[in-house]
Amino acid sequence: MGYAAARGGLDAITAAEQLVRTLRLAAPSDWLDGDQIVERLRLAVDRVMGEGGIWDEQLAAMALRQAEGDLIEAAHLLRSYRSTLPRLAYSEPVEADDLTVLRRIVPAFRNPPGPQLLGRTSDYTGRLLELIDDDRAREEADKLTAARRERVRAAAGSAPAGTRDERRPQRLMTLLRDMDLLVDRRRDDDPEPFDITRVPARPGAPRSARLATMARAETGALVNLWYRNILGPDGYLHEITLGEVRHGWLPVPVVHPHTGHPVEVGRVRVTEVEAIEDLDGLEEDRTRFDVGYGLCFGHNERKAIAMANLDIACDRDAGRSALEQSVLLTTDGLDAAGFLEHLKLPHYVTFRSMVERKMAVRAARPALQEEPS
Repeated sequence: MGYAAARGGLDAITAAEQLVRTLRLAAPSDWLDGDQIVERLRLAVDRVMGEGGIWDEQLAAMALRQAEGDLIEAAHLLRSYRSTLPRLAYSEPVEADDLTVLRRIVPAFRNPPGPQLLGRTSDYTGRLLELIDDDRAREEADKLTAARRERVRAAAGSAPAGTRDERRPQRLMTLLRDMDLLVDRRRDDDPEPFDITRVPARPGAPRSARLATMARAETGALVNLWYRNILGPDGYLHEITLGEVRHGWLPVPVVHPHTGHPVEVGRVRVTEVEAIEDLDGLEEDRTRFDVGYGLCFGHNERKAIAMANLDIACDRDAGRSALEQSVLLTTDGLDAAGFLEHLKLPHYVTFRSMVERKMAVRAARPALQEEPS
């Protein structure tokens, strides 16, 4: 009887998995190839790569397709695959100033050093749903593609759209440091960064562990945690200003095994944010600002902004509350989703024991009430 029940349960699980696969692969619409997903759903691909902890747009597209658009499930698939890969080399530290900027905004300064580059953004447009059918979309895409080719042809032989200085502008933080307006949180030593893929991070971990955890955190969880902590322990709204938001290409150097010199093996797109907060505590230097930092894979400004502000918040909190614990232990989408999903598995043995305890307490209650005091 037990074997038959187990066999029936296994058959049901196999059938459920097959149903998912059949409906995904045999859907009546055209097959979505990887390039379509990467080019049309770029922000979803970037988010999955960041939360999966691996830079590979095609693999992220495959994971998104297999997960039927579920971002957390796609990140789970990607991180599981990542765990099977050998670690061939360690990348060398890279200066963030080597970022080739695609987008750069400086909300804190009207005339910052270097240009404002709005880049690819919908920040300044109305949220209006474009009710456009497929044929009209293809027709408009053809027109835009032709116009873009014409612009490229007309610009051939002229000066490039962005010079080196424009694409690698001086940081606002450099200007503020020259004005002696920033608390200097930089270190003279060069500690080895905390590897959260090998050792679990726990409260009391170094700053590198917090930043690495947030870089791989689920975006919505991180934004929610930041939003809950805008009001600090003192109950006042903290003065938060974004110093700089950048999105661009960052080189990845590794040491050549024969020459011993670093060589660039590729580039990754990252989003980088530096946030400024006014220091107003009794024991803080009120003549200066504090600065927080965030950097994550792909184009994900929400995550990087939340990271930078939580970086400041954890430093100022100094372990007085559970903020660091929340950052390190409750923002990973795979952990949270895994705990939630396991609730759908059979729990009838546990629940049966709970029911029996309730019934036993109920049965014993009359006897307890009849005992003389």
